[in-house]
Amino acid sequence: MCKAIVLGATGLTGHSLVIQLLNDEFFKEIVLFSRKKIPLEHAKLTQYEIDFNCLENYVTLISGDVVFCCLGTTIKVAGSQESFRKVDFTYSSAFAEIAKQQGIHTFCLQSSLGADASSSNFYLKTKGEIEHAIEQLHFNSFIVLRPSMLLGNRLEFRLGETIGKVVMRSLSFLFIGKLKRYKAIHVDKVAEAMIKAVKLNKSGFVIIENEEMI
Repeated sequence: MCKAIVLGATGLTGHSLVIQLLNDEFFKEIVLFSRKKIPLEHAKLTQYEIDFNCLENYVTLISGDVVFCCLGTTIKVAGSQESFRKVDFTYSSAFAEIAKQQGIHTFCLQSSLGADASSSNFYLKTKGEIEHAIEQLHFNSFIVLRPSMLLGNRLEFRLGETIGKVVMRSLSFLFIGKLKRYKAIHVDKVAEAMIKAVKLNKSGFVIIENEEMI
């Protein structure tokens, strides 16, 4: 039986993950830390509405066996590269540091296909940097999932993403062989892969690429 913490439950993957965790008997308790609560109640579920700029105020609440981190935004939604990095890097790394100090042994991170700290692309560079930062904390198990474009229904409308999904779906038959790693993936599959990876309980740094999830 496992106590899980979820970050980013208001997002596509995070919401799917919470639903799957609540229906999985392996997890006895699910704790959400988010800027706003989600409209969901369950005997196994506890929600904390927090300010990620003041994580030090919540240290005593951060306890469990595994952290699932699905925090993420886009530069357009965040408003600037600086604001984007605060969500995708600063908040995630700060929470991971506290989780490590609190004795949590497993950290599972939703990253991105192509994440690379040396990339010239700001988005992929930031994703690579957060992977590297958390790796340096030396959790017993650090699991990174790198999905391609995510399929699912967001509450807010994103024109560019919507167009991209339509294109990816219509051309999905082309993504075979080595191109399979670029195929769009539904958030339910990503969430399912996160849970399965945690249950395998592999030690060290584990990377799961998009084609493995598919």
